[in-house]
Amino acid sequence: MTMDAYRYEDGTISYPGHPRGPDGAEPVETIDLSEFTAEVITWTTSTATPPGVREPNHLAIVEFTIEGESVRAIGQVTTGEIEVGDQVRPVYADELREPGAGIREPASQEWDGYRFEPV
Repeated sequence: MTMDAYRYEDGTISYPGHPRGPDGAEPVETIDLSEFTAEVITWTTSTATPPGVREPNHLAIVEFTIEGESVRAIGQVTTGEIEVGDQVRPVYADELREPGAGIREPASQEWDGYRFEPV
């Protein structure tokens, strides 16, 4: 699985990718963010999580810098032992939440994705 961001003609990068970028432009390139490291911009710990989400749930906003362009992403962190400015890398997780705990049919949703792990 990849963590796809889109680059547009003007050089901007969007995550998650959108079919239309600035000025309605279509993406010209897909970039797999899982191949890069990012810097923690801010983070928090949630102790009141939705059904099926681990508690406590550590979340961070991170910033990737790719060829001079920055793109931010938000996601779970593998540990609460992080600080602003730390370097993290995306790591794949089969289940970001427990499939049977939500109110929707488990087969109707994707449960995998990426967490950020300190480097």
